[in-house]
Amino acid sequence: MHRTQRTILAAASLLVGALALATSANAAEPTRVMAFGDSITWGWKPVEQGVPSDRFAASVRWPGAMLVALGQGYEVVEEGLNARTTDVADPTLPMITGAGLDGSAYLPAALASHEPLDVVVIMLGTNDLKAQFNRTPERIAEGADKLVQIVKNIHGGVGTTYQSPKVLLVAPAPLGGNMVFFKEPFAGGLAKSQQLGKAYAAIAAKEGIGFLDAGAVIKTDGVDGLHLSGDAEQALGKAIAAKVREMTR
Repeated sequence: MHRTQRTILAAASLLVGALALATSANAAEPTRVMAFGDSITWGWKPVEQGVPSDRFAASVRWPGAMLVALGQGYEVVEEGLNARTTDVADPTLPMITGAGLDGSAYLPAALASHEPLDVVVIMLGTNDLKAQFNRTPERIAEGADKLVQIVKNIHGGVGTTYQSPKVLLVAPAPLGGNMVFFKEPFAGGLAKSQQLGKAYAAIAAKEGIGFLDAGAVIKTDGVDGLHLSGDAEQALGKAIAAKVREMTR
């Protein structure tokens, strides 16, 4: 065989190998899931005095438990912030500047920052139950719907062509009945929280997205009446993982 022919064949072989590696790499790209929520997502450890507290280990809080349950082929991006709401600012907590605690103000940048994303899990609404906001369950669900629509319409973020992720809307579990420190800020919230599952289910049906009622899986069992025990965080993560797996098959 002529040297030129051998050179061409060798180059072609290298090109084929490179394309095979590229195809293999693309096939191996993990499914990326963002967990967007409040202190439950952040992993707040409930304590009897209410505050201050710290954070459960990554393997305990529900996004970490979800990742373990999903197994290989998945990545989880944690976007939890204590006191975050669906779409209202909280003037009583001014220490978080910029987008602040308004989930709808921060979500677009969070989505663009973490692209590509395949699924966004939204679990917000508990902090909207605070008496100062005077919100009905239906109004809180509208706030959640605003977040859903942001995800559905993100279309590529900044300078990219990524498609909008799928959305899994999770209705927060009803509040616990044993509040002490949080009793006044969440006055009247218990009854409203018990209606969020139905209101969120209606939003999910309207938007054609995934849905999970956390109250059907776990109870708000933390000693502060607002947050979850480590066991409940784990159970929630496993339940959400099952829904995510259904959505990404």
